[in-house]
Amino acid sequence: MKQKYENPLSARYSSNEMQYIFSPDFKFSTWRKLWCALAEAEKELGLNITDEQIKQMKAHITDIDYDKATQYEHKLRHDVMAHVHTFGDVCPDAKPIIHLGATSCYVGDNTDIIQIKSGLLRIKKLLINAMATLYEFADKYKDVPTLAYTHFQAAQPTTVGKRATLWLQDLLMDYERLEYELSNLKLLGCKGTTGTSASFLELFGGDMQKVKSLEKLIADKMGFDSCMAVSGQTYSRKIDSFVLNVLAGIAQSCAKIATDIRLLAHMKEFDEPFESNQIGSSAMAYKRNPMRSERIVSLARFIINNSGNAADTASTQWLERTLDDSANRRLSIPESFLATDGILTLLCNVISGGTIYPMVMKKHLDEELPFIASENILMDAVSRGGDRQELHEAIRLYSQQAAKCVKLEGKDNNLLTLLKQDPRFNLTDESLEEVLDIKKFIGAAPSQTTDFLADYIKPVLGANAELLGFQAEVLI
Repeated sequence: MKQKYENPLSARYSSNEMQYIFSPDFKFSTWRKLWCALAEAEKELGLNITDEQIKQMKAHITDIDYDKATQYEHKLRHDVMAHVHTFGDVCPDAKPIIHLGATSCYVGDNTDIIQIKSGLLRIKKLLINAMATLYEFADKYKDVPTLAYTHFQAAQPTTVGKRATLWLQDLLMDYERLEYELSNLKLLGCKGTTGTSASFLELFGGDMQKVKSLEKLIADKMGFDSCMAVSGQTYSRKIDSFVLNVLAGIAQSCAKIATDIRLLAHMKEFDEPFESNQIGSSAMAYKRNPMRSERIVSLARFIINNSGNAADTASTQWLERTLDDSANRRLSIPESFLATDGILTLLCNVISGGTIYPMVMKKHLDEELPFIASENILMDAVSRGGDRQELHEAIRLYSQQAAKCVKLEGKDNNLLTLLKQDPRFNLTDESLEEVLDIKKFIGAAPSQTTDFLADYIKPVLGANAELLGFQAEVLI
């Protein structure tokens, strides 16, 4: 039997937990929960709805006949009414009051918000664990010197841990924005076809207080503090844009980290996890490609570009609603969450299972340290009576000679040898060893790392301790 197209986000990249949040089971069982909440609230506010009707509805939250729903949708060309009828078939007593007073967006948009909230909570858990993994990495390697780069050209040394704080700071900013969106999510509520609550005012005989109470009751039953103050038929699609921008921000941070790791892998300073039977290349058996970091970058690019869909949708909604958002949102929202789930899992795996190579880092430092140390050597010679301008010119000429030796002849950097041979610098092996002490070049990197971890990251991890303990497994 020929296989149909399968979304690789489900088949290869995202977790079962995130897939469930955007699954038909979660979506349509939530529709039924919302119908139950509506009926309960309407009953509590005096409408003629019985306990038996509500009991019957609650007994059939999860036993969804998808074949029957599909048949109804083919006939009715309306997904919500197809599920109203499917639900009503197993709840015959409740059928007359299912969806009473509501429009399709009552179940559709409220479920979207519930899925987004559940998805953000899942992303929050992964993000906290990624931050915890990087916290441990930064703390462990806060004193390990490594060559830093600007423009991907050798610059002053730093430490491995300090570099990791740069990664962590980006994720911290993402966490703060995620927390903001989570704390401000509200249900759409039940405002009817154009947001005027006209149908509910009719049901409650013009009693506006009961209409307001209805929304509060539904929000309470669905685990929200409140509903949106005003709306058209739908909630503002700017909310989708805000949320997808949070995911795009996480994607940016993860891609930056993964890109750095790919550069470090090229320099043989860092290896991501590599299983004993893993093949790096079908042709070149010796290769060990950073494929997980590459996958992070690849998926991140998708997430970043996908956020534009939400921005376009928010900016093109007509008046109280239009339906050109629906098909796009069915793709852009779930797939952004699934892909973000994938890259955060990969990031946890790469950092926790990766290997650094301090001796290779030392080799690269030794290659560049003569140039980096030239200012210290100059100051040392001047302190012993040398002419600063004369010595500066000497170092400039020797540096050019040493660069030529490295670049044109492929030899080692001989700047220190040239300086030792010049009596104006009065250098010995002992004095050079003191001048070249690496601790003099990494500056405050170790203490900056310690302070940042203690002051900024540890409080966040402490406040979210119940989310820690995630095991990042990459199956493919």
